[in-house]
Amino acid sequence: MTSPAESEDTTVRNTALLLLDCQPAVLSALPDTGPLLDRLERAVAATRARGGTVAHVRTAFTEDDWAAVPAGNAVFAAVARHRALHHEDPATAFHPQLAPREGDLVARKTRVSALSGTDLDRRLRARGIDALIVAGLTTGGAVLSTVLDASDRDYRLRVLSDGTADPDPEVHALVLHRVLPPRAEPVTFAELFDR
Repeated sequence: MTSPAESEDTTVRNTALLLLDCQPAVLSALPDTGPLLDRLERAVAATRARGGTVAHVRTAFTEDDWAAVPAGNAVFAAVARHRALHHEDPATAFHPQLAPREGDLVARKTRVSALSGTDLDRRLRARGIDALIVAGLTTGGAVLSTVLDASDRDYRLRVLSDGTADPDPEVHALVLHRVLPPRAEPVTFAELFDR
């Protein structure tokens, strides 16, 4: 029989905290990122302290990536046309407060979902990860898209509700409380880590 401590340890080992688009180019669309970054930093520290996996995902393009974006892509055609979000541009780097460390997973994406067009799903599965805590930016963009994609891939999902944000507070609330459930359970930092 598994003890509660063993069960919690297994849950931590099988769960990854997924940080989406915590990069200056995306953060600049929000009015006050200090409290959000502080909560995410604490979530990263708590995940690492418990032996969990942290995965950092950013949106950034190479010249070949721009060339591969179809002209009809509603999200990224303008990015490609204006040659924005270059992978070497400091605006696409991970925010220093949330910088990856050795042992973390790191991925670069050219789609909205963290799992689309990347090898992140394969690398998570290789670590035995079957549950994700999704956090980062934006609630109506990468968070929503990643949750929908991950749900179709059969991950167990939670969304760090006070660890996500959107430039439009109404979109943030609608996605968190109406769209994501029942695919993902919204939880606060305190509910998840202060137990």
